[in-house]
Amino acid sequence: MEELESAESTADSSLEPSGEPARSDGAQKRRRPPRDGQRGQYWLLVSSPENWKRTREHNFAIQGLKSRHRRRAESIRPGDRLLYYITGRMAFATTATVTSTVYEDHHIVWRTSRRDEDYPWRVHTRADLVLEENEWVPAKEVAYRLEYVRKWPPEHWTLAFQGQLHQLAQKDFKLIEDEIARVQSRRSATA
Repeated sequence: MEELESAESTADSSLEPSGEPARSDGAQKRRRPPRDGQRGQYWLLVSSPENWKRTREHNFAIQGLKSRHRRRAESIRPGDRLLYYITGRMAFATTATVTSTVYEDHHIVWRTSRRDEDYPWRVHTRADLVLEENEWVPAKEVAYRLEYVRKWPPEHWTLAFQGQLHQLAQKDFKLIEDEIARVQSRRSATA
């Protein structure tokens, strides 16, 4: 999925600046600029209950992103974190860590009302914290504390959760992850 862009070839150099051999066709790989200190990014993934269940059936080992989110998907890297928000239930359910780069796959796993949508941009993931459905953290109890949600008027806070993929500040991600961990630890204490 890496795009190639044309570059002027230099006749006297057979190595790229990275030390890799120069391509004979004059093209070179387009490199993304390094991230701020190579820190991971934090993502809010909006999912229907049914698609969350499908991801769970795959042990949270894979996550697909809608075709219209190609650009965002391409910026996801191993080490990035995902926070699952469940529509309809308006609750947070799971955190996971991305373990691969994005790749394209059209095998049907997730469903949507759009027949042609097959969530082709995929990443491998590892579940970090997973709550049972009856334990999900209601968004209305914590959303007002999120910096991300403050972009909308308080009476329209649910607009923050429209669309499948949103970048979050680490502080917001950790706030919700701490709530999920608190619920999970209560379960462990009573088991």
